[in-house]
Amino acid sequence: MSIDALKDMLPAYAKDMRLNLSNVLSEAGAEGLTEKQIAAIAVAVSLSTRSKTLIENIEAFAAPILTEEELNGAKIAFSIMSMNNIYYRFVHLTSNQEYATIPARLRMNSMANPGIDKVTFELASMAVSAVNGCGMCLDSHEKNLRDHGVTTQAIQSSVRIAAVLFSVGATLN
Repeated sequence: MSIDALKDMLPAYAKDMRLNLSNVLSEAGAEGLTEKQIAAIAVAVSLSTRSKTLIENIEAFAAPILTEEELNGAKIAFSIMSMNNIYYRFVHLTSNQEYATIPARLRMNSMANPGIDKVTFELASMAVSAVNGCGMCLDSHEKNLRDHGVTTQAIQSSVRIAAVLFSVGATLN
């Protein structure tokens, strides 16, 4: 399976997604991102969609680009953000500010050494947080990325990948 196979599976009404898919998964279409960053973001986001077809095809796309350790790092970003996005979205959206003062007490040790570099991990986390709609998490990741010198364009590219892959996953489901 490949990106071309994925595009062939999309119905006619998803023509724009066929075109967007090739675009956002290339360095030319994902300005400011490296090939490895694109692949890691794509893996993390594909897992967020829960679309078996998308996950299998994106992992096949990423296999020649990412090492096993880097692939695992993208999966860690997905897993940790799936937990954090729920918790911190609750903290952010609830009217009772007391929750913001209570320690989360959620284990996140794998973030210390996820197997991918800090910027790539943050970009993948940003993309998953966009899918999951956690504003507090988005603000935090955006600040961390800016502190590491990541451009506005690169940050936007990570979220564009998330938007397109989420649409493709929803369409395939």
